[in-house]
Amino acid sequence: MPIPSIQQYRDQQASLLPTPIGVYALCDLDEVPVYVGQSVDGIRQRVRRHITSARSDIIANRQVDVWEIAYVWAWPCESQDAINSLEAFLFHQFNAQKPLMNGTIPVHPETLLFPSPEKARIQIMPDEEIDIRRNPSRRLPRQSQFYFQLVDHILNVKDSPELRRSLSAHFDRLSSYHQRFIGSVLVVTSEDA
Repeated sequence: MPIPSIQQYRDQQASLLPTPIGVYALCDLDEVPVYVGQSVDGIRQRVRRHITSARSDIIANRQVDVWEIAYVWAWPCESQDAINSLEAFLFHQFNAQKPLMNGTIPVHPETLLFPSPEKARIQIMPDEEIDIRRNPSRRLPRQSQFYFQLVDHILNVKDSPELRRSLSAHFDRLSSYHQRFIGSVLVVTSEDA
């Protein structure tokens, strides 16, 4: 049986996402959220637009590199009010742990006034590919290139406080990838000695 392509795997796995409206988090190769969004036309439909780069502002504005997205978390909601509250709550929860690529910052709700819906967790990249892409010698060059594409986009296409905030979040992550790369080079060098 032939091995499916990454895009085929993503399409197959995306079909497992909830169809109702709600909130979602795009998570990187380490399953750390990089972006929290909402969908009023269905989570599955919205996430598919992101991972195929079709009509997605966060992709067009280079806020998120689809290459990094390996997991999606989703919370179906019953109303627009619930979506807005949950998105803001999750944004501040995740952003406190590691800066998100979201350009705008929702108002921080001190508490969620309703029980959080159950989270769906969908892996949209095969394990083997995640292992390959986590390798610092692949990840650092890719994310360095993506960082400079965002800088170029800000300088030549669109400059906004939201994109500069995303740039800052990318720099934070790029720094951690740099440290992993330096650490892996030191490990290889010391083993060769």
